[in-house]
Amino acid sequence: MIRDQHKHDALIHDVRSFVREVAIPNETRVERDDAIPDEIVATMRELGLFGWSIPEEYGGSGLTTEELALANMELSQCSVAYRVRVGANTGVGSESLIQDGTEEQKRHYLPKLASGEMTGALGLTEPDAGSDATNLQSSGERIEGGHYLLNGHKRYITLAPIANLVTLFVRTESGANKADNISAFLVERNSPGLSFSASTPKMGQEGGPIGEIWMKNLRVHESAIVGGKPGMGFRTVMKALNKQRINLAALSTGPAIRLLDEAIAYARTRKQFGSAIGGFQLVQAMLAECKVEIEATRALILATARKRDRGEDVTMDVSLCKYMATEMCGRVADRVVQIFGGQGYVKERGIERMYRDVRAFRIYEGTSQIHLLNIAKQLLRREPGQAT
Repeated sequence: MIRDQHKHDALIHDVRSFVREVAIPNETRVERDDAIPDEIVATMRELGLFGWSIPEEYGGSGLTTEELALANMELSQCSVAYRVRVGANTGVGSESLIQDGTEEQKRHYLPKLASGEMTGALGLTEPDAGSDATNLQSSGERIEGGHYLLNGHKRYITLAPIANLVTLFVRTESGANKADNISAFLVERNSPGLSFSASTPKMGQEGGPIGEIWMKNLRVHESAIVGGKPGMGFRTVMKALNKQRINLAALSTGPAIRLLDEAIAYARTRKQFGSAIGGFQLVQAMLAECKVEIEATRALILATARKRDRGEDVTMDVSLCKYMATEMCGRVADRVVQIFGGQGYVKERGIERMYRDVRAFRIYEGTSQIHLLNIAKQLLRREPGQAT
């Protein structure tokens, strides 16, 4: 749902200008330094990029799901690092708080996340808890005075090296159902007993650091539990991911759009055998395949976003979007490297960077295989003849 078309068009114009005039010209610098320069972060704060999904009453833009999807498709047409830098605050770093936080928690943290004063992170993944998010080994032991002692180890946490606020998921309850045993705690970076690694070296997405988090007798008051209720953490994170998977699908579509634009421009000017390669039918077929997949994915994402804005159940739809968009982006990146040939493989044009950057999309927030299982389970639960 787009509430005000004129206002939304102005937002898209501002994002497009930032991407083309600021973000893209600094992509090599961001990759080299593995960091987004402070002056660019300041510009992103001025544009309000950190608060897109945060309700207006807490200082954000309160974008609808459709508005956010369209904005994310624009922002992600530059190095993935830029959207990673703001993506936690507009996604998993704030969404648990938006969904289930107490009013006091929201008023304390959301304005700081919306302005970019604080950077959020989601502390869920562990060495033995990835696709099986309920298999957490981190623990929270209730002690005197309404406090908990948290102990455990998180890894591959997006923005952990620079985050100011982490939503930590630990096992606090006992019982047969592992999903009912998890609580989410809001913990600030300087808390005694909480430590962070430096940026973990990885295949791509330099400038969007990931890292590890350790909790060693981290003492946290029960008032830091999201929503104030222990044992609700798994439900909270599933709500957050339900929305974030639409965001990620949109964020995976932007790079594909950029890659196709680059390939079209290259095909028009690159000559072989005396002709521009865009005149060769096999190159044309690759370009056309990219366009078909991008437009089909875009249509699915926007249809799902509108469905969510209407308050309808999108449990299966978000898996459809996440799977389709991330797999599509990987195929587009592969075709574009092929079109560029040697220039797609070397660092001269930045195509190889995008190829590496988008590979992670198919892994995080549920692997492609996990989403296929989710889709199948949803289908099998439905009665024969029930609308799909």
